Amino acid sequence: MRKITRAVTAMAFAAGVVATGGLTNAQAAGSSWDGCPSGAVCVYAQDAEAVTPTDVYWSYGAHNLSNQVGWHWVLNNQTGGAHARLCLGSNGTNCNYDMAAQHGVRADLTPVNSITLDRP
Repeated sequence: MRKITRAVTAMAFAAGVVATGGLTNAQAAGSSWDGCPSGAVCVYAQDAEAVTPTDVYWSYGAHNLSNQVGWHWVLNNQTGGAHARLCLGSNGTNCNYDMAAQHGVRADLTPVNSITLDRP
């Protein structure tokens, strides 16, 4: 996550979230970003630097999380302005963190039960 950690800003979300500043010079829209393929939203292992995502989501809509606790990087490498949201409820309910395309967050996923991928 060397590319990400250079552009980190703190934000509040449930137990806490750290957000990146978006694209870096080394990343362009339409390319893989720290192992997250273009068009996908990726979750990485707890307390790990990004090498290979543990979960990759491609389809729009809600995706329920399972056994995701502690701090994880979540990257939104979708294209065309699609957003991803972290939600406290299952099936995309009670969403309270919105992540624009080509942005990532380091989030405590313990209270998060789902992620949505939303069309622009």
